[in-house]
Amino acid sequence: MTRKYCLIPQPIHPSGVQKLREQGLEPLIGETACADIPAEQVVAAIFRSGRLTRAQMMRLPNLCAVAVHGVGLDGIDLPAASELGIPVFNTPGMNTRSVAEHALGLMFALTKRIPAADRAMRHGNFAFKYQGGFSELQGAMLGVIGFGAIGRATAELALALGMRVQVLTRRDAFELTGMGLRQASSLAALLRESDVVSLHLPALAETQNLIGAAQLAMMKPSAFLINTSRGALVDETALIEALTRGQIAGAGLDVFRHEPVAGDDPLLGLDNVILTPHIAASTEQALIRMADASVAGLLDILADRLPVSPVNPEIWHRRRRNPL
Repeated sequence: MTRKYCLIPQPIHPSGVQKLREQGLEPLIGETACADIPAEQVVAAIFRSGRLTRAQMMRLPNLCAVAVHGVGLDGIDLPAASELGIPVFNTPGMNTRSVAEHALGLMFALTKRIPAADRAMRHGNFAFKYQGGFSELQGAMLGVIGFGAIGRATAELALALGMRVQVLTRRDAFELTGMGLRQASSLAALLRESDVVSLHLPALAETQNLIGAAQLAMMKPSAFLINTSRGALVDETALIEALTRGQIAGAGLDVFRHEPVAGDDPLLGLDNVILTPHIAASTEQALIRMADASVAGLLDILADRLPVSPVNPEIWHRRRRNPL
Protein backbone atom coordinates (compact mmCIF):
# COMPACT_ATOMS: atom_id res chain seq x y z
CA MET A 1 0.00 0.00 0.00
CA THR A 2 1.38 3.42 -0.98
CA ARG A 3 2.11 5.65 2.00
CA LYS A 4 0.23 8.97 2.01
CA TYR A 5 1.60 12.20 3.48
CA CYS A 6 0.26 15.47 4.86
CA LEU A 7 2.51 18.50 4.43
CA ILE A 8 2.66 20.73 7.55
CA PRO A 9 5.20 23.54 6.93
CA GLN A 10 4.66 25.11 10.39
CA PRO A 11 4.20 22.80 13.38
CA ILE A 12 0.73 22.12 14.76
CA HIS A 13 -0.33 20.72 18.12
CA PRO A 14 0.67 17.06 18.72
CA SER A 15 -3.02 16.23 19.13
CA GLY A 16 -3.55 16.83 15.41
CA VAL A 17 -0.37 15.00 14.44
CA GLN A 18 -1.46 11.95 16.38
CA LYS A 19 -4.90 11.99 14.73
CA LEU A 20 -3.30 12.10 11.29
CA ARG A 21 -1.15 9.07 12.05
CA GLU A 22 -4.13 7.17 13.43
CA GLN A 23 -5.85 7.67 10.08
CA GLY A 24 -2.89 6.54 8.00
CA LEU A 25 -1.57 9.97 7.01
CA GLU A 26 2.11 10.53 7.78
CA PRO A 27 2.84 14.17 8.75
CA LEU A 28 5.70 16.02 7.06
CA ILE A 29 6.51 18.82 9.50
CA GLY A 30 8.76 21.71 8.45
CA GLU A 31 9.35 23.94 5.43
CA THR A 32 11.61 21.40 3.71
CA ALA A 33 10.05 18.24 5.11
CA CYS A 34 8.91 16.83 1.77
CA ALA A 35 12.26 17.27 0.01
CA ASP A 36 13.04 13.54 0.18
CA ILE A 37 9.47 12.29 -0.26
CA PRO A 38 7.96 11.60 -3.71
CA ALA A 39 5.79 14.63 -4.41
CA GLU A 40 2.96 12.46 -5.74
CA GLN A 41 2.50 10.92 -2.28
CA VAL A 42 1.52 14.25 -0.68
CA VAL A 43 -2.28 14.28 -0.66
CA ALA A 44 -3.04 16.93 1.98
CA ALA A 45 -1.58 20.03 3.62
CA ILE A 46 -2.15 22.12 6.75
CA PHE A 47 -0.99 25.75 6.67
CA ARG A 48 -0.64 27.97 9.75
CA SER A 49 1.16 30.87 8.10
CA GLY A 50 3.49 31.58 5.21
CA ARG A 51 2.38 31.11 1.63
CA LEU A 52 0.97 28.36 -0.54
CA THR A 53 1.63 29.40 -4.13
CA ARG A 54 0.53 28.12 -7.51
CA ALA A 55 4.05 26.82 -8.12
CA GLN A 56 3.99 24.81 -4.88
CA MET A 57 0.63 23.31 -5.73
CA MET A 58 1.80 22.43 -9.22
CA ARG A 59 4.70 20.48 -7.71
CA LEU A 60 2.26 18.33 -5.71
CA PRO A 61 0.11 16.66 -8.39
CA ASN A 62 -1.99 14.66 -5.93
CA LEU A 63 -2.57 17.42 -3.39
CA CYS A 64 -6.33 17.25 -2.99
CA ALA A 65 -7.07 18.96 0.34
CA VAL A 66 -5.73 22.10 2.03
CA ALA A 67 -6.56 23.09 5.61
CA VAL A 68 -6.03 26.63 6.87
CA HIS A 69 -5.10 26.37 10.54
CA GLY A 70 -7.11 29.42 11.56
CA VAL A 71 -9.21 31.85 9.55
CA GLY A 72 -6.98 34.07 7.39
CA LEU A 73 -6.67 33.10 3.74
CA ASP A 74 -4.25 35.80 2.59
CA GLY A 75 -1.33 33.36 2.39
CA ILE A 76 -3.17 30.93 0.09
CA ASP A 77 -3.34 31.46 -3.67
CA LEU A 78 -7.03 30.64 -3.65
CA PRO A 79 -7.65 31.30 -7.38
CA ALA A 80 -4.85 28.84 -8.21
CA ALA A 81 -6.23 26.24 -5.82
CA SER A 82 -9.68 26.58 -7.33
CA GLU A 83 -8.33 26.39 -10.87
CA LEU A 84 -6.44 23.23 -9.99
CA GLY A 85 -9.48 21.72 -8.28
CA ILE A 86 -8.02 21.69 -4.77
CA PRO A 87 -10.60 22.17 -2.00
CA VAL A 88 -9.52 24.64 0.67
CA PHE A 89 -11.19 25.11 4.05
CA ASN A 90 -10.46 27.07 7.21
CA THR A 91 -11.26 26.59 10.88
CA PRO A 92 -13.33 29.57 12.07
CA GLY A 93 -14.32 29.87 15.69
CA MET A 94 -11.49 27.71 17.00
CA ASN A 95 -9.33 30.65 18.11
CA THR A 96 -12.02 33.24 18.79
CA ARG A 97 -11.69 33.40 22.56
CA SER A 98 -7.89 33.32 22.53
CA VAL A 99 -7.57 36.24 20.11
CA ALA A 100 -10.22 38.28 21.90
CA GLU A 101 -8.45 37.74 25.23
CA HIS A 102 -5.14 38.79 23.67
CA ALA A 103 -6.70 42.01 22.39
CA LEU A 104 -7.89 42.75 25.93
CA GLY A 105 -4.46 41.77 27.27
CA LEU A 106 -2.80 44.36 25.04
CA MET A 107 -5.28 46.97 26.26
CA PHE A 108 -4.41 46.17 29.88
CA ALA A 109 -0.67 46.21 29.11
CA LEU A 110 -0.93 49.65 27.49
CA THR A 111 -3.20 51.35 30.00
CA LYS A 112 -1.33 49.95 33.02
CA ARG A 113 2.10 50.42 31.34
CA ILE A 114 2.97 46.88 32.36
CA PRO A 115 6.01 46.28 30.07
CA ALA A 116 7.53 49.64 31.02
CA ALA A 117 6.91 48.94 34.72
CA ASP A 118 8.58 45.54 34.40
CA ARG A 119 11.65 47.10 32.76
CA ALA A 120 11.80 49.77 35.47
CA MET A 121 11.72 47.16 38.24
CA ARG A 122 14.51 45.17 36.63
CA HIS A 123 16.65 48.33 36.57
CA GLY A 124 15.95 49.18 40.20
CA ASN A 125 13.61 52.06 39.40
CA PHE A 126 10.86 51.56 41.99
CA ALA A 127 10.05 55.27 41.66
CA PHE A 128 8.47 54.44 38.29
CA LYS A 129 5.19 54.29 40.24
CA TYR A 130 5.27 58.08 40.57
CA GLN A 131 5.59 58.77 36.85
CA GLY A 132 1.86 58.41 36.19
CA GLY A 133 0.28 57.71 32.84
CA PHE A 134 -1.79 54.77 34.13
CA SER A 135 -5.51 54.48 33.46
CA GLU A 136 -8.54 52.26 33.94
CA LEU A 137 -10.48 50.57 31.17
CA GLN A 138 -13.80 50.92 32.98
CA GLY A 139 -15.75 53.73 31.36
CA ALA A 140 -13.38 54.05 28.40
CA MET A 141 -14.82 53.90 24.88
CA LEU A 142 -13.70 50.92 22.80
CA GLY A 143 -14.13 51.17 19.05
CA VAL A 144 -14.36 47.73 17.43
CA ILE A 145 -13.81 47.69 13.67
CA GLY A 146 -15.29 44.48 12.26
CA PHE A 147 -17.89 42.34 14.00
CA GLY A 148 -17.14 38.77 13.09
CA ALA A 149 -16.71 36.16 15.80
CA ILE A 150 -13.53 37.70 17.24
CA GLY A 151 -14.76 41.29 17.09
CA ARG A 152 -17.96 40.22 18.83
CA ALA A 153 -16.08 38.31 21.55
CA THR A 154 -13.78 41.28 22.14
CA ALA A 155 -16.77 43.58 22.47
CA GLU A 156 -18.44 41.23 24.96
CA LEU A 157 -15.30 40.99 27.10
CA ALA A 158 -14.96 44.78 27.06
CA LEU A 159 -18.57 45.22 28.16
CA ALA A 160 -17.93 42.85 31.06
CA LEU A 161 -15.09 45.16 32.15
CA GLY A 162 -17.39 48.15 32.16
CA MET A 163 -16.13 49.69 28.93
CA ARG A 164 -18.46 51.47 26.56
CA VAL A 165 -18.33 49.87 23.12
CA GLN A 166 -19.13 51.14 19.65
CA VAL A 167 -18.85 48.95 16.57
CA LEU A 168 -18.28 49.68 12.89
CA THR A 169 -20.29 47.02 11.07
CA ARG A 170 -23.04 46.57 8.52
CA ARG A 171 -25.07 44.54 11.00
CA ASP A 172 -28.47 45.81 12.06
CA ALA A 173 -28.23 48.48 14.75
CA PHE A 174 -31.11 46.82 16.62
CA GLU A 175 -28.97 43.69 17.14
CA LEU A 176 -26.12 45.77 18.56
CA THR A 177 -28.40 47.75 20.85
CA GLY A 178 -29.76 44.51 22.27
CA MET A 179 -26.20 43.57 23.23
CA GLY A 180 -25.52 46.93 24.88
CA LEU A 181 -23.38 48.13 21.97
CA ARG A 182 -23.50 51.26 19.85
CA GLN A 183 -23.21 51.31 16.07
CA ALA A 184 -20.63 53.80 14.85
CA SER A 185 -21.96 56.07 12.13
CA SER A 186 -18.66 56.01 10.24
CA LEU A 187 -15.01 55.07 10.56
CA ALA A 188 -14.13 58.71 11.14
CA ALA A 189 -16.66 59.02 13.96
CA LEU A 190 -15.41 55.85 15.62
CA LEU A 191 -11.80 57.01 15.46
CA ARG A 192 -12.60 60.45 16.87
CA GLU A 193 -14.66 59.13 19.78
CA SER A 194 -12.75 56.02 20.90
CA ASP A 195 -10.17 55.73 23.67
CA VAL A 196 -9.09 52.35 22.28
CA VAL A 197 -9.51 51.17 18.67
CA SER A 198 -9.35 47.42 18.02
CA LEU A 199 -9.13 45.96 14.50
CA HIS A 200 -10.97 42.75 13.58
CA LEU A 201 -11.12 42.55 9.78
CA PRO A 202 -9.60 40.19 7.20
CA ALA A 203 -6.87 41.28 4.80
CA LEU A 204 -8.76 42.16 1.60
CA ALA A 205 -8.15 44.67 -1.16
CA GLU A 206 -10.62 47.08 0.45
CA THR A 207 -9.04 46.80 3.92
CA GLN A 208 -5.42 47.43 2.86
CA ASN A 209 -4.06 50.39 4.86
CA LEU A 210 -7.48 50.99 6.40
CA ILE A 211 -5.64 52.83 9.15
CA GLY A 212 -3.24 55.30 7.58
CA ALA A 213 -1.97 58.80 8.29
CA ALA A 214 -5.36 60.46 7.81
CA GLN A 215 -7.11 58.00 10.11
CA LEU A 216 -4.43 58.19 12.81
CA ALA A 217 -4.77 61.98 12.76
CA MET A 218 -8.45 61.57 13.65
CA MET A 219 -7.70 59.62 16.84
CA LYS A 220 -7.36 61.21 20.28
CA PRO A 221 -3.78 61.92 21.43
CA SER A 222 -4.61 59.73 24.44
CA ALA A 223 -5.95 56.82 22.34
CA PHE A 224 -4.47 53.38 21.73
CA LEU A 225 -4.60 51.22 18.58
CA ILE A 226 -4.85 47.42 18.89
CA ASN A 227 -4.28 45.06 15.97
CA THR A 228 -4.68 41.30 16.43
CA SER A 229 -6.15 40.85 12.95
CA ARG A 230 -3.84 41.34 9.94
CA GLY A 231 -0.81 43.58 9.50
CA ALA A 232 -1.97 44.78 6.10
CA LEU A 233 -4.79 46.76 7.72
CA VAL A 234 -2.33 49.35 9.06
CA ASP A 235 0.07 51.62 7.19
CA GLU A 236 3.06 50.88 9.42
CA THR A 237 5.08 53.85 8.16
CA ALA A 238 2.26 56.19 9.13
CA LEU A 239 1.83 54.41 12.48
CA ILE A 240 5.55 54.74 13.30
CA GLU A 241 5.35 58.45 12.51
CA ALA A 242 2.24 58.89 14.69
CA LEU A 243 3.82 56.99 17.59
CA THR A 244 7.10 58.89 17.28
CA ARG A 245 5.34 62.27 17.31
CA GLY A 246 2.99 61.28 20.12
CA GLN A 247 0.02 61.76 17.83
CA ILE A 248 -1.57 58.76 19.56
CA ALA A 249 -0.62 57.42 22.99
CA GLY A 250 0.43 53.96 21.89
CA ALA A 251 -0.31 50.74 20.05
CA GLY A 252 -0.49 47.02 20.78
CA LEU A 253 0.38 44.89 17.75
CA ASP A 254 0.33 41.12 17.35
CA VAL A 255 0.41 41.15 13.53
CA PHE A 256 2.66 42.90 11.03
CA ARG A 257 2.87 43.62 7.34
CA HIS A 258 6.05 41.54 7.08
CA GLU A 259 6.48 38.53 9.35
CA PRO A 260 8.86 37.81 10.92
CA VAL A 261 9.64 41.43 11.74
CA ALA A 262 13.13 42.53 10.66
CA GLY A 263 15.63 43.25 13.42
CA ASP A 264 16.04 46.86 12.28
CA ASP A 265 12.32 47.62 12.09
CA PRO A 266 11.69 51.07 13.67
CA LEU A 267 8.74 49.64 15.63
CA LEU A 268 11.21 47.74 17.80
CA GLY A 269 12.76 50.97 19.05
CA LEU A 270 9.56 52.65 20.21
CA ASP A 271 8.63 52.66 23.91
CA ASN A 272 4.92 53.36 23.33
CA VAL A 273 4.19 50.23 21.32
CA ILE A 274 3.78 46.69 22.67
CA LEU A 275 4.73 43.97 20.19
CA THR A 276 3.93 40.26 20.33
CA PRO A 277 4.97 37.75 17.63
CA HIS A 278 1.55 36.77 16.22
CA ILE A 279 0.70 34.69 19.28
CA ALA A 280 -2.91 35.71 19.92
CA ALA A 281 -4.25 32.40 18.59
CA SER A 282 -1.45 30.28 20.06
CA THR A 283 -2.92 29.26 23.39
CA GLU A 284 -2.84 25.56 24.16
CA GLN A 285 -6.61 25.35 23.95
CA ALA A 286 -6.88 27.14 20.60
CA LEU A 287 -4.00 25.16 19.08
CA ILE A 288 -5.70 21.88 19.96
CA ARG A 289 -9.03 23.02 18.53
CA MET A 290 -7.46 24.31 15.29
CA ALA A 291 -5.27 21.24 14.78
CA ASP A 292 -8.14 18.83 15.41
CA ALA A 293 -10.51 20.80 13.15
CA SER A 294 -7.87 20.88 10.40
CA VAL A 295 -7.41 17.12 10.53
CA ALA A 296 -11.16 16.48 10.65
CA GLY A 297 -11.69 18.58 7.53
CA LEU A 298 -8.88 16.84 5.64
CA LEU A 299 -10.31 13.43 6.50
CA ASP A 300 -13.73 14.58 5.31
CA ILE A 301 -12.35 15.61 1.93
CA LEU A 302 -10.30 12.44 1.52
CA ALA A 303 -13.50 10.48 2.26
CA ASP A 304 -15.42 12.53 -0.36
CA ARG A 305 -17.33 14.56 2.24
CA LEU A 306 -17.59 18.34 2.04
CA PRO A 307 -15.75 19.85 5.05
CA VAL A 308 -17.52 22.06 7.57
CA SER A 309 -16.04 25.39 6.43
CA PRO A 310 -15.11 25.23 2.74
CA VAL A 311 -13.83 28.46 1.20
CA ASN A 312 -14.11 27.37 -2.45
CA PRO A 313 -17.14 25.02 -2.42
CA GLU A 314 -17.95 25.89 -6.01
CA ILE A 315 -15.17 23.55 -7.23
CA TRP A 316 -16.37 20.55 -5.23
CA HIS A 317 -17.92 18.80 -8.22
CA ARG A 318 -14.64 19.00 -10.19
CA ARG A 319 -12.19 18.60 -7.34
CA ARG A 320 -9.02 16.54 -7.44
CA ARG A 321 -9.66 13.07 -6.11
CA ASN A 322 -7.30 11.08 -3.95
CA PRO A 323 -5.73 8.46 -6.29
CA LEU A 324 -3.70 6.63 -3.60
